[in-house]
Order: sequence, then structure tokens, then C-alpha cells
Amino acid sequence: MRSEAITGVVLAGGLGRRMDGNDKGLQPLRGRPLAQWVAERLAPQVDELLISANRNRERYAAFGYRVVADAVPDFAGPLAGLHAALSAATHPLVATAPCDSPFLPEDLVSRLYAGLTAAGADLALVRAGERVHPVFCLCRRGLLPGLSAWLASGERRFMGWVATLNAVEVDFSDRAEAFENLNTLADLARFGD
Repeated sequence: MRSEAITGVVLAGGLGRRMDGNDKGLQPLRGRPLAQWVAERLAPQVDELLISANRNRERYAAFGYRVVADAVPDFAGPLAGLHAALSAATHPLVATAPCDSPFLPEDLVSRLYAGLTAAGADLALVRAGERVHPVFCLCRRGLLPGLSAWLASGERRFMGWVATLNAVEVDFSDRAEAFENLNTLADLARFGD
């Protein structure tokens, strides 16, 4: 049981370079946009859900959640989406998931929260086997000033920023397949109908 409210955010603000420039979150998987799958998995785990998007904002708004755009220009990556979410969130904690991971675990947020609180950390991120998945994270809204400074300095590397924090990795090796991301049209075809 958690004592703090959490804002969730679906990170859908990228350029979709590996998706032939298409808006990745709006690409169909089994008849529904990728980001909608993620929103439906993440929404029950949080108290408020946002979608971070820089293109097609009206189409994302049709999912029924508030859409926030990056304040940092030029599609600066997932840290810019987290920055936008931390700026817009109404709760003290923010959980993130990328729009291309429709199979994320139903207990993602509860396990990240347990890890965050047990370690007294400011940020918890997923580790599955040998792989760290930093864009699946839970962090304190109080990290916003430091993240603003990090981005203002021109830095964009998520793990570079994480290395400056009191962070904890939470083991999801038992659910490694849940973090499969669909980055290309071929990936979509592989998991389609």
C-alpha cells in the first residue's frame, strides 16, 4: 500500500526515426495505437495519467488524458518528456513508460514504489536481467530543478542524469519480456494479428 499519489506519463514525444519517421505512439498494434495499449496498462496503476507528445496532440487527447508537450525544443528525447511531466504533474511522484512498450507489467508502479521507498531513493528504474530500462522509472517531482539544469547544459543522456541521483534499480528479471519495445514497423508486424 502506498501513501503518496503518483502521476503516470506515457512518453510519446519522439520523432519515430526507427519507425520511418511515423509517430510511433499512433502506429497500430492489433487495431489500436501503441500508446493506447500503454495508457490502458499504466492508468490503473496511477492516480493521474498524462501523455507526453509533441506531434498529433489532438489524436493523443482523444485517448481521454491530458497531453503535455516538451518545453525543451527539437525533440530532445525521453528526458525532455519526463521534464514536461514533472512540470505538469499534480502529484509528488511521477512514473514513466515509453509508448512503444504495450506489454508493461500490471505491477510496474507498485514494484518501483516499493523499491524507491525501501531504498529511500529519489528515482527507481527497471532492471531486467543484464539490461537496465531507464525510461521505465518512478521519481520524485522534486528532481525537476536538477533535471532542468541538466537539460539546459545540453545533456540528453537518461543514464547520465540517473548517475547523478540517489537512484535504485528494481529487479524485474521475472518479467523481462514485459519490457519488449516495438521500435520498428517490423516489430509491429511480428506482434500484430
